[in-house]
Amino acid sequence: MKQEKLRNVAIIAHVDHGKTTLVDEMLKQGGVFRAGQEVEDRVMDSNAIERERGITILAKNTSVMYNGTKINIVDTPGHADFSGEVERILKMVDGVLLLVDAFEGPMPQTRFVLQKALELDHKVIVVVNKVDKPDARPLEVVDEVLELLLDLDATEEQLESPVLFCSGRAGTASLAPDDAGSDLVPLFETIIKHIDCPEGEVDAPLQTLVSAIDYNDYVGRIGVGRVERGVIKAGQEVMVTNAVTPDESYKARINTLYVIEGLNRTEVKEAEMGEIICFSGIEKISIGDTVCSPEDVAPLPFVKISEPTVEMLFCVNDSPMAGREGKFVTSRQIADRLFKELLKDVSLRVERTDSTDAFKVMGRGEMHLSILIENMRREGYEFAVTPPQVLYKTIDGEKCEPMEEVLIDTPDEYVGTIIEKLSSRKGTLLNMHPQGSRTRIEFVIPVRGLFGYRNEFLTDTKGEGIMNSRFKGYEAYKGEISRRSYGSLIAFEGGTAVTYGLFNAQERGQLFIGAGVEVYEGMIIGQNPKGDDMAVNVCKKKHITNTRASGSDEALRLIPPRKMSLEQCIEFLSADELLEVTPKSLRLRKKTLSNVQRMKDNAKK
Repeated sequence: MKQEKLRNVAIIAHVDHGKTTLVDEMLKQGGVFRAGQEVEDRVMDSNAIERERGITILAKNTSVMYNGTKINIVDTPGHADFSGEVERILKMVDGVLLLVDAFEGPMPQTRFVLQKALELDHKVIVVVNKVDKPDARPLEVVDEVLELLLDLDATEEQLESPVLFCSGRAGTASLAPDDAGSDLVPLFETIIKHIDCPEGEVDAPLQTLVSAIDYNDYVGRIGVGRVERGVIKAGQEVMVTNAVTPDESYKARINTLYVIEGLNRTEVKEAEMGEIICFSGIEKISIGDTVCSPEDVAPLPFVKISEPTVEMLFCVNDSPMAGREGKFVTSRQIADRLFKELLKDVSLRVERTDSTDAFKVMGRGEMHLSILIENMRREGYEFAVTPPQVLYKTIDGEKCEPMEEVLIDTPDEYVGTIIEKLSSRKGTLLNMHPQGSRTRIEFVIPVRGLFGYRNEFLTDTKGEGIMNSRFKGYEAYKGEISRRSYGSLIAFEGGTAVTYGLFNAQERGQLFIGAGVEVYEGMIIGQNPKGDDMAVNVCKKKHITNTRASGSDEALRLIPPRKMSLEQCIEFLSADELLEVTPKSLRLRKKTLSNVQRMKDNAKK
């Protein structure tokens, strides 16, 4: 049986190519909002961090009605670190809208997400977005997409995918690059015509694959998935099984059942094959589980998620200021939170270590782990993290490391500096493409070679460079890479930083703190450009004498301190340093706080 009045599509693209903005317009023109209703931009980016950073982190479901046909839309992340979200969500849909910027063309993440869609044999609609940009080159971009499809061994049918030219911001689509269009009707029509409707057996026993997990304080865990066959009903008794552990199947009952209508979940009594549904009542439900009828327990295979490439240790905070600002500070509370994250993030791995106070957390990249850190600190957790380390593998007896394919778009005058910096980090230049006054450079570089480089890259290109990367695979170990060319300025003693002490310290390097900030021995308060660590006394006050008053230092001028974001703090860390994370503060520190002990340890080396 075919569900003629239903379509399930995902929107896939590289970060910043306009997925969420296009979904906004599809919702508006699909009648989800009433006339005159005030709607904020990027309504699908509901998470606070998503709105602040302007990126999509979590895949989300919505739907629109067009001429009596329901179109379920999945908005997916575009950043490489969250590709696990894309991989599993593609199991719920029958086709994809491949969104490509009309100027930038296909980028590293475009290749990754398209490859995953082609592997599942999904139908593709190519959408060239932002055609109203002054420097748009839509026809060249279409050729580049065709080359990409050829590279990825697309079928003949996929090579003949329809192409649309859109402006997500203006809410227009057309079939010709020189026709601006007036609405998104051509896009809706193409989805209904080209994307297959769900096909399967409605009368067969129930089978639903869980592709996502949500949580609600009132009903607990909510499974999100697509009904592969049969009918699912509220109150129905089911069997929950998994293709990996079929022996651990158990009975459960569906409590409440929802379908997605617009931005809301609407409670229903039942849903048929092909529909994307949400359900509550199964406490242990997990991503990859199959909900079946007790008469026919048949688990569905789940997509193999790419392995993590980076690890960090999450430790209990043991600094002199520990426990002052956090609500959850114990190892048990930190462990519970980390293992809870595993339930909804399939790309993450958490392992216990020999120490009861430290946990090994493995993810897809620095940003993947930094988002977890940011979420935890906003929830009231206090802890410390080590610098990121790559996960090595032994392949055929040889030590191998993860590699990234890096694509850089930069003004011509900075090309030499970038090539020099990346080459010193064991990068290999693959290609250079001049594009007017800018150049596109392709590199392959070890993942660890990019640690600490993104901030340096923005400085080197004066903020005009764009850098994107994707995981390429494992290659033979490339040798030692110097992590950083600078050292740390370390507080010599505990106390409160004063203007006199800071004035003397700022001659040594760039400071991270201002006057009145409480510090402790071993805390990092600045950066030393000379490469060595240096202890400085920022709590030192001017002595009072009979010829000089202590207030004379009011005339001293301090250079404003450098404010560090979470990612910048993580990039700054060296092997013997930690980042202390609390709901209110980010403090850099040495693992060994005592200056004397550190000097003894260095002398032994």
